[in-house]
Amino acid sequence: PDARLPTSPDARLPTSPDVGVMRLFQARHPLLSPDTVVPIDIVLDPGIFAMVITGPNTGGKTVTLKTAGLLVLMAQSGMAIPAQSGSELSIFDGVFADIGDEQSIEQSLSTFSAHITTIIRLLGAASPQSLVVLDELGAGTDPQEGAALAMAILEHLISRPVTTLVATHYPELKAYAHAASGVVNASLEFDLETLSPTYHLVVGLPGRSNALAIARRLGLDEQILQQASGQLSPADLQVEDLLDEIHRQRDLVRQARLDADRALAELRERQGELRERLEQIEDERREVIERAREEAGREIEDLQGELRAARRDLARARQPLEAIEPIQERLDELADEVEAPVERLQPETPEYLPVEPQQIQLGDRVRMRTLGTEGVVGAISQGEAEVHVGSMRIRARLTDLELVAAGAETPAGVAESGPGAPSEVQIPGIRTAQSPGLELHLRGKRLDDALDELDAYLDAAFLARIPYARIVHGKGTGKLRDAVRRVLRKHPHVKSFEPGAPNEGGEGVTMVRFI
Repeated sequence: PDARLPTSPDARLPTSPDVGVMRLFQARHPLLSPDTVVPIDIVLDPGIFAMVITGPNTGGKTVTLKTAGLLVLMAQSGMAIPAQSGSELSIFDGVFADIGDEQSIEQSLSTFSAHITTIIRLLGAASPQSLVVLDELGAGTDPQEGAALAMAILEHLISRPVTTLVATHYPELKAYAHAASGVVNASLEFDLETLSPTYHLVVGLPGRSNALAIARRLGLDEQILQQASGQLSPADLQVEDLLDEIHRQRDLVRQARLDADRALAELRERQGELRERLEQIEDERREVIERAREEAGREIEDLQGELRAARRDLARARQPLEAIEPIQERLDELADEVEAPVERLQPETPEYLPVEPQQIQLGDRVRMRTLGTEGVVGAISQGEAEVHVGSMRIRARLTDLELVAAGAETPAGVAESGPGAPSEVQIPGIRTAQSPGLELHLRGKRLDDALDELDAYLDAAFLARIPYARIVHGKGTGKLRDAVRRVLRKHPHVKSFEPGAPNEGGEGVTMVRFI
């Protein structure tokens, strides 16, 4: 069967029906206590058909095999599996296992015969769509012959290819898995300080032989240990030393990563505190400006009243009114400046945190670099996100997003934005163009100059595929506003336009949406 069973909504379906897929993240055996069980990742990358698991006795090799097999059967029975979202499994046409208790003192011929009989039966029944699980492959007989037989069986399964998980103590299988294609080593860690397994599965590294190290920690005579070491081949000793160094370096890298994560968490916390303080200062600044604007507005109203009275007096005296027109225009400009909303200043401290694309989650407030505007993440798919900017929804690459705040609320209306610096917009299949920003300020400019600038801006915005724009023309006498809207009404790139909302500038602003 080539059907596939994804284990989570965002799981990807396998591309080939002939190869079993196993990608289990944070998988747990359902019968072990959730308080003490150690989650494991069992991942077979494309082109890998077998995993050879090595490690100490009672280290968790058998539990790892049982976890994989049991979760496959649970998934195919329609049961929820104890694994992290994003895991995926094929639907296998059969699960074949040879798992026995190899911890007994006696390894008799009858035990070996039973294992071989079981393996012969499963080799005849397994297909490329099957899962084969083998515990202590080749055990119960002479170690040299057992290792050779185990390699031959494993190579036969890979050549078919059959998805296979093998647990073993044989060092020959470690070397085979390292050299052969289609096979990967994995190991279960062992803590030499506490002389106990950690049950962490490490994919890509074979397990170390800990017998001499454990004996030394337990106090065995050093002379005996030296004599035992002399019986080992120099090649084996070099391999063990190399593995020790690899594991040591891996532990150092892991600790460095933990330290870096803690430092980043502290940075985020301090940056949040700083942002809160800056927000408080900004609120106080806006309150002061608002009070000053109210006072200025009252003074402008008084001047407007006096100007109207002067106009009436001149009209009654039949005097020309041109002398007061410049005063009226200047008062209109001042009124526009007073009525313009107080824009929130951006802090000089870094506002956007460096993040990897996978750190962006639903509900995060993000900034789109190519558009220079902010929005809230409403959906995430492979490599892309849907960002809500006011009532609009924009698709953007995750690599184009910068995190502003995690778990932000979806804003009502259009998100705040500034003109920003021009940036390069990348659209698949379309030539790149420079973004002119999301705002055009025309207030206070001569009519002809303003319309020329508007025409150039509309062309640049259309080429950059900007979805919308904010044209700031002010209220004043309404001449510039009406002229701008006449141009927009006939412009081929404009889909629609409307006055700004009260919190966006009202009639002093026109919101434009492009085709």
